[in-house]
Amino acid sequence: MKPHIYFDLDGTLTDSYEGISNCIIYAVTELGYPSPADDFLKYCIGPPLSETLPELVGKENTSKALILYRKRFDKIGWLENKPYDGIYKALESISNLNYELFVATSKPRIMAERIIDHFGMKSYFKRIFGSEFDGTHSNKVDLLKFAIKENSNTSTRVMIGDRKYDLIGATSNNMIPIAVHYGYGSTEELSKAGAILTVDRPCDLGEAIKKALRFQITS
Repeated sequence: MKPHIYFDLDGTLTDSYEGISNCIIYAVTELGYPSPADDFLKYCIGPPLSETLPELVGKENTSKALILYRKRFDKIGWLENKPYDGIYKALESISNLNYELFVATSKPRIMAERIIDHFGMKSYFKRIFGSEFDGTHSNKVDLLKFAIKENSNTSTRVMIGDRKYDLIGATSNNMIPIAVHYGYGSTEELSKAGAILTVDRPCDLGEAIKKALRFQITS
């Protein structure tokens, strides 16, 4: 059985800060609220927006903010995004090994599929898992549980991501958690969340996966 390797999208495959932050700023300022601080905008990359927007506009205005966010993101925000340097070479190398690759993101699946296709990454992945617009699978634990149910033909799974949500989702589903430091999670956050390996550059992903799989076999 081939090991299944799952990648987060934002902060792992692509640097999406510009698009996400601009869309959040647009949504909250359109509702009359001040623009968030840069640190908070970075914090918003990872968890579902339904969990972070209430801190900016209140629960009563979260639905309105989501509509405004998606309006701008659908038009231009998804294009304010760029693959990390070295990620194509890393994916090419990893895909040539005896693994099956997937994307697992809290971002709406439809948008994730559009982004992956636009940046020419579609051929590397067997399937893209994401949330639905009604909030289904926006929690990473639930998303990965669903993905595993859909792909049950292996006993070995790795989850690669840049935030604690990715790593908690992995450990909650008996997956091997690998953290990337080039995304948006701090070293402290990733360490506390249970990362067994950390990666500083996309070019190191392949070796980290091999090491993680060897660790599982010998442990």
